[in-house]
Amino acid sequence: MIYELRVYHAVPGRLPDLLKRFDTITLKIWERHGIQQAGFWTVLVGSSNQDLYYLLKWESLAERERKWNAFQADPEWHAKRAETEKNGAIVARVENSFLTPTSFSSVK
Repeated sequence: MIYELRVYHAVPGRLPDLLKRFDTITLKIWERHGIQQAGFWTVLVGSSNQDLYYLLKWESLAERERKWNAFQADPEWHAKRAETEKNGAIVARVENSFLTPTSFSSVK
């Protein structure tokens, strides 16, 4: 199993809009494409309370490429994302890393 850690740095004041988009739009589209999330987090105490952290789980990088590319090309995703950004961008910057569990990890 491979985990993808994605960090979305929201435009100041737009984190609630980003959370709403995931909750009401993105997760439904991911489900249709077979994309599985392993959790979402916001920052309680830390350097920025405008960040969203989440993990996606993949069987392989090939699976990730196939499913993520299909999601990114999805016409519904393009239309709904544009609708949520009609008042400006929600996300200032995205970071992502691919993680593999260690032999002693409780998550495999």
